[in-house]
Amino acid sequence: MSSPAQAYRSILRELRKASVQNGKISRSLSSNFRALASQANSESKVQELQDCLLFLRSQRQYNELLERYNPTIEYTSEERVEATARRVGLNMPKIHSEGQS
Repeated sequence: MSSPAQAYRSILRELRKASVQNGKISRSLSSNFRALASQANSESKVQELQDCLLFLRSQRQYNELLERYNPTIEYTSEERVEATARRVGLNMPKIHSEGQS
């Protein structure tokens, strides 16, 4: 089992990797850890922090994998169809409006 200080440092590292504003989170996190360190029953709290750390890491890795293997996630439906067609070697036909000849 790790100490509260190790859990604190690990969570801070993980939050830095995530795009979270460090200043606001860091202040509230440090005050919560000070309160945790003063409690006598901190082993169960440290385990909860480890679980939280595991969740943060897993969420970051999930987002990295999603961006890596599904780059069209942020596309509109039309852009997604065009990207899919290009992937198999096709081009989408150009749509002409009534004003164009």
